[in-house]
Amino acid sequence: MNLKILLVGSGGREHAIARAFSKSEKVELFAVMATPNPGIIDCASFHLITREVNCDEISEFCKKHEITHAFIGPEAPLEAGICDVLSANGIKCASPSRAAARIETDKAFCRDLMRTHGISGCPAYQFFADAKSAIDFLRTHANEEYAIKPVGLTGGKGVRVIGEHVDLAGAEEYIKELKHDIVLEERLFGEEFTLQAFVDGKTLVPMPLVQDHKRAFVGDIGPNTGGMGSYSMSDHRLPFVSEDDYKEALSIMKSVLSALADEGSPYIGVLYGQFMNTAKGPMVIEFNARFGDPEAMNVMTLLESDAGDLIEAMTEGTLDQINVSFAKQATVCIYLVPTGYPDKPQSDNEIFVPESHDALLYYANVHQEKQSLITGRSRSLAFVGVANTLEEAHASAISAAAEVKGAVWFRTDIGTGELLGRRIAHMKTIRGDST
Repeated sequence: MNLKILLVGSGGREHAIARAFSKSEKVELFAVMATPNPGIIDCASFHLITREVNCDEISEFCKKHEITHAFIGPEAPLEAGICDVLSANGIKCASPSRAAARIETDKAFCRDLMRTHGISGCPAYQFFADAKSAIDFLRTHANEEYAIKPVGLTGGKGVRVIGEHVDLAGAEEYIKELKHDIVLEERLFGEEFTLQAFVDGKTLVPMPLVQDHKRAFVGDIGPNTGGMGSYSMSDHRLPFVSEDDYKEALSIMKSVLSALADEGSPYIGVLYGQFMNTAKGPMVIEFNARFGDPEAMNVMTLLESDAGDLIEAMTEGTLDQINVSFAKQATVCIYLVPTGYPDKPQSDNEIFVPESHDALLYYANVHQEKQSLITGRSRSLAFVGVANTLEEAHASAISAAAEVKGAVWFRTDIGTGELLGRRIAHMKTIRGDST
């Protein structure tokens, strides 16, 4: 071993990252978590339980254990400038600086960056410093539909779309709740997809495409969540994303990296692009300055390359000199969530996971008491099925999820042929394709 890597974060995303690190013979893993994740603890030599934005305490933990590299899972510590603090202490971070992370943490900055640098895929938008100005604008554009977004972080749950989540009256109420710093964007119609990439400041290495499902219930209805599950295909693409669509999305992400470098904030880490594939091609819903959750579980499960080599290449600027590969298989990730989630989640319930299953298990918001797993208020755990076909991957994940006993539930339709068929048909309709 010659790399001592710190992983910050305590969710299913971080468990998947920890598992990838644990497979590398050159990595010794250390972890910082807000809550104790049993899976991450099993992968790490040492761990610290503290708030993930406690940059000084985390820095002291790194000094004590002579950490050489760091990888940050969630967005809050990035906004707090954790990479700036660690870098100042000689730790190489495979995650972005506070300034570069603004591509996620400040939606107004992201849109202004795209507009200033003439980057395609940017929807029409308006920024409002106060609620009254935003409401006045909506009332004078009552025949138009907008996505309402707070400028800052919301954990993936802050967007309300007029005509989908709320009516005009509901939109005004939500804007009053936000109070200030509000972005109104044109409503986009199409199919969402996620493109994630490893970045070393200049080179971008794309990962398999994934589609996430944020709506709570079967059939994509109900409130938004942090993500109920996701899937990827064995060819690493999605059938409703054409080759031209894919190239355009990749080009947009490369342009954003160039723009950040021009602004004096070169980007190192994982860049997450969430796109809406529309009649006129991919449009940017948002960028994240880290892996998505659950999408990280899909792609990191498929990673064949040594995760230690990846971290070195990202921090040394040598991604173009290594081969990054993913298994040519399909994945289906299904989250199990506590009863009442997302509006009134019940916590502190014991759940029982089957001893035998052929899916991969990733822990999220659960903790271990002796031999028992106890739920929190957020998503509990996820199963990822991996197989040669989407149908087989779905069967693997579903069969494991169905065996869990306790006060949890899950969506059954993620990764099904029926749901995928609707996506394909919807995209054809939007583009006027009658074939």
